[in-house]
Amino acid sequence: MTTNPFLSPSTLPYELPPFADIRDEHYLPALEQGVAEHLAEVEAIAADPNPPSFDNTLVALERSGALLGRARAAFANQASAHVTPAVREIEPRVSALLAEHSDAVHLNAALFARIDALYETRHTLSLDPESLRLLERYHTVFVRAGARLSAADREKLRDLNARIAAASTEFGQNVLAAGRDGALVLDDATQLSGLSPDAVAAAAENGRATGHDGRWVLSLKNFSNQPELASLDDREVRRRLLTASLDRAQDTNGPLAVTIATLRAERAALLGYDSHAAYVVADRTAGSTQAVTDLLARLVPPAVANAQREAEALQELAGAPIEAWDWAYWSDKVSKERYEVDAAALRPYFELERVLHDGVFRAAREVYGITLRERPDLPGYHPDVRVFEVFDADGSGMGLFLADFFARESKRGGAWMNALVEQSELLGKRPVVVNNHNIPKPAPGEPALLTFTQVDTLFHEFGHALHGLFSAVRYPFFSGTSVPSDFVEFPSQVNEMWSLWPEILGAYAVHHETGEPMPADVVTRMREAARFGQGFATVEYLAATLLDWAWHTLPAGTDPGDPLAFEAKALHEAGLALPAIPPRYRTSYFSHIFASQYSAGYYSYIWSEVLDADTVDWFTKNGGMTRANGDTFRRELLARGGSVDPMAAIGTVLGRAPRVEPLLVRRGLTATT
Repeated sequence: MTTNPFLSPSTLPYELPPFADIRDEHYLPALEQGVAEHLAEVEAIAADPNPPSFDNTLVALERSGALLGRARAAFANQASAHVTPAVREIEPRVSALLAEHSDAVHLNAALFARIDALYETRHTLSLDPESLRLLERYHTVFVRAGARLSAADREKLRDLNARIAAASTEFGQNVLAAGRDGALVLDDATQLSGLSPDAVAAAAENGRATGHDGRWVLSLKNFSNQPELASLDDREVRRRLLTASLDRAQDTNGPLAVTIATLRAERAALLGYDSHAAYVVADRTAGSTQAVTDLLARLVPPAVANAQREAEALQELAGAPIEAWDWAYWSDKVSKERYEVDAAALRPYFELERVLHDGVFRAAREVYGITLRERPDLPGYHPDVRVFEVFDADGSGMGLFLADFFARESKRGGAWMNALVEQSELLGKRPVVVNNHNIPKPAPGEPALLTFTQVDTLFHEFGHALHGLFSAVRYPFFSGTSVPSDFVEFPSQVNEMWSLWPEILGAYAVHHETGEPMPADVVTRMREAARFGQGFATVEYLAATLLDWAWHTLPAGTDPGDPLAFEAKALHEAGLALPAIPPRYRTSYFSHIFASQYSAGYYSYIWSEVLDADTVDWFTKNGGMTRANGDTFRRELLARGGSVDPMAAIGTVLGRAPRVEPLLVRRGLTATT
């Protein structure tokens, strides 16, 4: 341990973890020692003979756990972004260790007694608003974690938490393995007909990287409908690719999903809730399961009707019934014929470096005044990782942004943001955040050309990064994206608006070979084509959301039975059993809800989009891309993290309560569209 780099704070700028020195074998010892040190600190706070005060209890807790925080943040990122065999081996032990530790803290009766005493007298303590909110939030977290349970029930809770953590870790590892093992390996380049030359080259490079030299490999992304389905001419190859995607991990993760859902229902009942969903939303902006159910019920009928209209258009062009593996392919054909938009032909206009610098970074500069400069002297956790220093409008350093763009076998699917260092005035820390993507890595010397969906994802994930980078809170508890899960997607969805903003699109949408800008009329047609696909996109999303809801509204003691039958029944009852539109995630690879923090929370994307659509409307009506708008949004919302009520923050920005109508218009779900 004397050589373990986690033992002391990093000396690198902004305390960037010293990845050049960190080895896989450092993680577990650092985490174990971090847990031991934190427990000792917690015990000292709980046993303090002095009467409880805000400083000797809450502030002391906020200052505790430094070693554990450093090691846990780095490990959490590596366990999703670069899962080596050694990391995979220790992950179950780490998961169990952290689950047990969380219970040891939150179920400490003496510690809760101090917090509870302060909470009962909170209005006499003369606390500033952020400190008062910290006390209230700590109290809520401890109560929801079981602090008021009897000793016997606390032991039951510890057991449930340990079993859930173990099963969730196993679920996530199975998804990663199934994605790797389920990749479609092709022997003949003619089977890739329809893909662009650079996509074919990327498949060949993927074959080389995965041990299939001389063959072409299409790795599975973590969602159901694979991007290549829109281009592959060979219908049988499309069928094989989608089947591999839909069937992955059924044998291993189907039973695990049943186990996790029933254990969560039992835990919710122990804590006094009707279901796990009721437990989750009680501390979210939605507030109740009924509020979520009402929103989803309002969206399903018009979404299905919209999708059926789209299906008729596809079938008319195809001249035959549309199967699930045909939808994206013929939708692309409709885009070309009806809107004259060829998604593959547009990729040369979306070269990664140009999109990044002249699109994503430029929008942030125009709206918020920040700039980014690459720091090749600072190490990442993988050779593909790039580090950028972020500067505020006055030239002062704000933090670091790490970008990990390319897919690899050791990375889970999808795109996400992690925080390696969380901002806190109390601890004198500035933020270090990571964006992870899964863009196919081009052949050496070739540019990375993106689909517009990938462009949109770059803007989306950078919205999460901005939420972390702009954090200006005192307490680490509130830092950055530490907001309710049904609010956390809102700022990132707002940031997507700049991908099609004329000044930004005109700057980055330039042909990487000819230098010609994308024709102006293409943008209008892109918008129209995207609107055509909203039926499919909304049904695909709602099907996954209602699967999540079905699994997590189960009362304790309910046996869901066979997972495939349960899934089919849930979709049928929701009115979303459309064979041609599978859910965006099926149960067996729905890592969001069974291996991550989104259980009973996948609705968050559409819930947040209500706020997003209304905020985009606010930006547009108030002058669009202006520093005044950006400064307001940053100051009143992004900088505040969880230190204020999130719905109050959005109300401050909009000057009123949010409205659902802008979302309905955007998604084509109004009676007039």
